[in-house]
Amino acid sequence: MKGRETGKEGSQKAANYIEKHFKKYGLQAKGEQGYRQPFIAKVTRTKVADPERPSDNIIGFLDNGAKYTIVIGAHYDHLGLGHIGGSRDSLGVGKIHNGADDNASGVAGLLELARHYATNKEKEAFNMLFIGFGAEELGLLGSKYFTENPTLPLTDIHWMLNMDMIGRYQEANGLAVIGYGTSSAFPKIFEGLSSSIKFNKSKDGNGGSDQTSFYKKNIPVLFFHTGGHDDYHKPTDDAPLIDYKAMEAILKLEIDVLNNSMKQPKMDFIWTN
Repeated sequence: MKGRETGKEGSQKAANYIEKHFKKYGLQAKGEQGYRQPFIAKVTRTKVADPERPSDNIIGFLDNGAKYTIVIGAHYDHLGLGHIGGSRDSLGVGKIHNGADDNASGVAGLLELARHYATNKEKEAFNMLFIGFGAEELGLLGSKYFTENPTLPLTDIHWMLNMDMIGRYQEANGLAVIGYGTSSAFPKIFEGLSSSIKFNKSKDGNGGSDQTSFYKKNIPVLFFHTGGHDDYHKPTDDAPLIDYKAMEAILKLEIDVLNNSMKQPKMDFIWTN
């Protein structure tokens, strides 16, 4: 999709793909226009002829009739051909930045969690709101827009799980689980959990992805991330380099975390900075 650049046809195709799957799984539309929450994103990192770009958050709701809701999110945009800034390969500007890890991997996780919870024939104790965020690469713009214009009250959110770059697991580093310090409930939620992959818990709620927008609204967050690599923001971030077995293990861990979080009362928030 030519790098899914915000405002371009490829990004629109990615949004359509997410919407199609939300419909397939029977999620309720929870945007402002059906599943969509349209907004205007602005390119500010570099000068372009068309800095103002249309974008959409794609929002689907699993209604379990509960008082509180867990938000699960991942951004679907990337750098396109690199003309909007952000490319780490000066010779690669003009080449397609596929963004297989950043963040097709996270969107795959988003869709799999939506499929799992929508089809598991169980009625969980919390509702779930699944969001494909637009324009993250332009400064977390989609998640900022949602938290300023929420389609359900922010006070009804139990916590928020974000996936951004979960496709390049490296055993030496392990999986980073960022935001562990943002609620006193997380130690209880993680108690006794194990995984076939190594994971490291980090307290800070801030970070360079969409959970930051929720953290700034006093909502507990976790950000799952397999770390940087040489192909980050380069045309070489391609699908054959993705570790699919590790992604499966990450999603199994996330399901355990989500299920344990549904055994807790409404989670408190802790400011970590």
